[in-house]
Amino acid sequence: MMIFGFVATPSVAEESYSAPFWLPSGHLQTIYPAVFAAKQGVKYRRERWELDDGDFMDVDWLDNENSSLQSTDVESTPTVVLFHGLEGSSKSHYALALMANLQAKGWRGVVVHFRGCSGENNRLPRAYFAGDSVDIEMALSRVKKTVGNAPVYAVGVSLGGNALLKWLGESGEHAAEIIESAAAISAPTDLAACGEALDKGLNRVLYTPMFVNSMRPKALEKARQFPGLLDEEKIKSAKTIREFDTYVTAKLHGFVDADDYWAKNAAKPWLPYIQIPTLILNAKNDPFIPVESLPDQTSVSNTVTLETTEEGGHVGFLSSPFPGNNNWLPQHIIHYFESLQLKSTITSHLTIDQ
Repeated sequence: MMIFGFVATPSVAEESYSAPFWLPSGHLQTIYPAVFAAKQGVKYRRERWELDDGDFMDVDWLDNENSSLQSTDVESTPTVVLFHGLEGSSKSHYALALMANLQAKGWRGVVVHFRGCSGENNRLPRAYFAGDSVDIEMALSRVKKTVGNAPVYAVGVSLGGNALLKWLGESGEHAAEIIESAAAISAPTDLAACGEALDKGLNRVLYTPMFVNSMRPKALEKARQFPGLLDEEKIKSAKTIREFDTYVTAKLHGFVDADDYWAKNAAKPWLPYIQIPTLILNAKNDPFIPVESLPDQTSVSNTVTLETTEEGGHVGFLSSPFPGNNNWLPQHIIHYFESLQLKSTITSHLTIDQ
């Protein structure tokens, strides 16, 4: 299959990342980059999108003073769109790291906040969820319309990665009309396996309370905003991801319960239908995602590059030396996009010469 001027073939890469010796476990490789690693400074420009359904989404643009936005090269300056993870935002460590590296590169970036994740609850009796292909399509189309002929790349992290991959599979060749290629980082493409993993063992102590306690106030506000929509007592009593997704996420978005929600929104069944170059990066020691649930070559299309590292944690991938930094992941993503640009250019020139 010819994709963007080069022949697409299945690809699997391993061992491209090694964690610092002083971060010896998946938990440490997850927590340290998010909590203790230095955060890069990024200046955003916030834009509010008023949506056709009466709701809104807030997006933070990296206009980039170093970019060619004001030059005659405007149509060649890439824009990278980031979809964050569960309860993430433009302030998340991976968002700041990616935008800082884009700034140094002279590229533009935009962080799309899912509904209710920008610091203000959304208006409608709904929120965001792991398989919202409609909002992914809307956001990417809107960015593409804004930047015109400039190339657009999409990155999804964790929950945002699952949503992006699901949209890519559902869209098939249509995705190529909007974006050049995509990358999904630590995406829980088997939502049931991830949900169950978060509710067990040390995960239930380290991560689940953080997620539930972040989501609970917004859910309670939604329940009071729309009486009868949600059960406040059940929201208050929820202690696991399964309970919260049953009492809130499923209820708000038309699913029966957590199992129904997870089954209908997992990206894994859609991976064979992806038609544009896509990187899927996961670490085997990711505490959120059981290694046996990760996709393999038989479960993806030939436009997908699977990269599975031994280490890295969940959206970790910290670089040495001590105290470390969060630059490996954004640089790896940018390198992937650049390599596709180069392949396309070389193949196009060869085709013309022939």
